[in-house]
Amino acid sequence: MSKTIRVVVLDDNEVVTGSVKEYFSSNAEIRVVECFTSGKEGQDYLIKYASNYDIIIMDLLLPEVDGISILENLKERGLSKKIIVISSYKDDYTVKKARSLGVDLFMLKPFDLVSLKNRIIEVDNKEKILMESNYDDTETEVSTMLHQLGIPSHILGYQYIREGIMLIYESNRIVTLVTKEIYPQIAIRYNTTTTRVERAIRHAIEISCIRGDLKLMEKLFGNSIDFEKSKPTNSEFLTTIADRLRLNKKEYIA
Repeated sequence: MSKTIRVVVLDDNEVVTGSVKEYFSSNAEIRVVECFTSGKEGQDYLIKYASNYDIIIMDLLLPEVDGISILENLKERGLSKKIIVISSYKDDYTVKKARSLGVDLFMLKPFDLVSLKNRIIEVDNKEKILMESNYDDTETEVSTMLHQLGIPSHILGYQYIREGIMLIYESNRIVTLVTKEIYPQIAIRYNTTTTRVERAIRHAIEISCIRGDLKLMEKLFGNSIDFEKSKPTNSEFLTTIADRLRLNKKEYIA
């Protein structure tokens, strides 16, 4: 029998802690041990009951004791735990500081609970998601870009697009067949059909063309798309953003 991953959640928003606790209440793999909206109460528990949990899920903006202070206190006491930070913002200094204090993964709010479940399992299975020498929080970058492009995170197309971009990005191939390779993988992961995946992504792109940042679209797609006359195809949308991520990574490392 595989072990249950024990999780403690720290977030000042009761809606977030409540939804996470409810979602995992019937999950056999992951159990939410405790939830805290106070940084001080959360920190006290983490220090006193370190043997009761495996992973910490926390926002950095917490009342009484902020997230960075909690991470510093845990490190001073030699408490090495796997940590997922969920936050509504990110800046390079805060990210680098948190990384130096042992954070394994960053997720940008708002997030969907299916992705959180997948990330918890990944973090539990891997020693470190982030490389020690290079910040590679690609998934957070994808989420930020999709928000700027005007795609609401509560629709299925948002989840499918994010998953598709990451699949293309991680493949490291020049040409990826979106219809034959990417759609089926997304469909399997979300227990749906390739047709529904394609339609949901198309719907999300249409919303993006209405609500999104036009300057960002022009920067991403250049002159290849005339937004007044047409919209990027699903394949163009996914592969272009994946290529942009690769370019951003090269620029960061350089």
